[in-house]
Amino acid sequence: MTAPLSSALPAEIAAWFDARGWRVRRHQWEMLAKARSGRDALLVADTGAGKTLAGFLPTLCDFAPSAGPLPGDGLHTLYVSPLKALAQDVKRNLLTPIAEIGLPIKVETRSGDTPSDRKKRQRERPPHVLLTTPESLSLLLSYPESAGLFAGLKRIVIDEIHAFATDKRGDLLALSLARLHAIAPEAQRVALSATLADPRDFQEWLAPQAVDGTGEIRAADLVLGEPGAEPEVEILLPQEERVPWGGHAGRWAVPQLYEAIKANRTTLVFTNTRFLAEFIFQCLWEENADHLPIGIHHGSLSTEARRKVEEAMARGELRALVCTASLDLGIDWGDIDLVVQMGAPKGSSRLLQRIGRAGHRLDTPSRAVLVPGNRFEFLEAIAAKQAVDEGQRDGEAFRPGSLDVLAQHVMACACAGPFDEVTLLDEVRSALAYSWVDKATFARVLSFVSNGGYALKAYDRFQRIVRDKAGVWRLTHPNQAQRHRMNAGIIVDSEMLVVRFRNGRKLGKVEERFAAQLSPGDTFFFAGMSLEVESVKDMDVVVRAAKKSATIPSYGGLRLPLTTHLARRVQGLLADRAGWGRFPDDVREWL
Repeated sequence: MTAPLSSALPAEIAAWFDARGWRVRRHQWEMLAKARSGRDALLVADTGAGKTLAGFLPTLCDFAPSAGPLPGDGLHTLYVSPLKALAQDVKRNLLTPIAEIGLPIKVETRSGDTPSDRKKRQRERPPHVLLTTPESLSLLLSYPESAGLFAGLKRIVIDEIHAFATDKRGDLLALSLARLHAIAPEAQRVALSATLADPRDFQEWLAPQAVDGTGEIRAADLVLGEPGAEPEVEILLPQEERVPWGGHAGRWAVPQLYEAIKANRTTLVFTNTRFLAEFIFQCLWEENADHLPIGIHHGSLSTEARRKVEEAMARGELRALVCTASLDLGIDWGDIDLVVQMGAPKGSSRLLQRIGRAGHRLDTPSRAVLVPGNRFEFLEAIAAKQAVDEGQRDGEAFRPGSLDVLAQHVMACACAGPFDEVTLLDEVRSALAYSWVDKATFARVLSFVSNGGYALKAYDRFQRIVRDKAGVWRLTHPNQAQRHRMNAGIIVDSEMLVVRFRNGRKLGKVEERFAAQLSPGDTFFFAGMSLEVESVKDMDVVVRAAKKSATIPSYGGLRLPLTTHLARRVQGLLADRAGWGRFPDDVREWL
């Protein structure tokens, strides 16, 4: 865009860009223009292109004193992230420009980690910008005061939309967006993503659909970011040993990995499972003769442990961080020099997302090293590297919205207040994922929500909602709302026990099936520490520090499948016998 900063941006924000020596990138101008024209928009840009700033720039401009009358109190912008850690990181990065520019914006997060007293206060006195997750948003919409809370909403920013729009979390968010559209029809929708194979599908998913029966599918506008530097990807091979026949840990690579950590300022080591994160961290710690500061981060660690590591990374105090998918998305740590993928990457889009954490700047090539755990994973690594080099993405196809998610949403609506069946059906059908739902299907869902269906309708506890003589559905008892909020959610996890010291300090959680094997005196490795079990009682595993540990907790929650795109590439490598000559000797012999 050729417009000078002084005429297109409020003076305070233009001065802030100038002071930092930054220029407003083309896609950031376009996103601002879309917002000013009232258009929904999907931004697809490389990691480090300033997508988050592009999504929030219109909000910053709205609160600039020189731009005109300031917005009043109340919720102005809603930010939805697939990860709690991402919401925390965005809050940290938003507060910097807000403070430096001097904007009167209050920013808060809301997730499962947020204290209950703050959640209650947010419903009564919300901040200007609320950062949340799809599940927390659904729960927030289940309160009677939600209509007043969201009535003045101006903008909805959905980050890393590719990570969840095609699954049940996306269904839940689509229904929440439909409810928000009914409450605040003028609120603009903005989605941000770094890796999309087919943006058109996401444009249509993002836009509210008409329910006039014409069948015309609406789509949000597409904004493409400026292209960035090509990533630099290499595959690590043993210097002395052979690529192992089996195993997925990549234990053989730890000495070489440690040398890479020493050679770089900050290294992010991705693993595919929480078990592998703990194992690789332990291996690195045994190798760490220089006592380098190395951290660990995964979803089963306590909130305090994760926040401590995230803040240490943001301050540049760690030389390496071993992590899982808990840090896949959007974490803006610009000082990361190298990303390491331990084990198979499983998909080109996921790999690109992780590679993008290195440098996190558009003009700087991201450096990544793939560490295959075995010879088949070497083929997966080759296939993923080829896909990255060719710029090809993979991703799941959209499918019709799930009825179990719809049933949960209907119950949430009933918790918020009585509803009319026809009105709610129109609202649900405004989400593209549920535009296929007809009256008969919706009646079946209502019947299931009302009494649990044919198998459960004889039990009083499953009589959740009832229709009165006027045809309006309402809760059978106020207690049903509390029961719903205690059990709602899309992510199904195993029963977890809290790992804590005797003084009450919590370290995180382990699955019940692992805890059931523990007895007093047993040792295990968790949160980067050797621990001895003192007792297992109620839902707690009480521990103390130990000198030795033999076991690492394993979890059943994450078994990443190989994407169809990458599987076809691996099939091609297997079929191309003439191409085997470029592989290492042990891999070629194995083939």
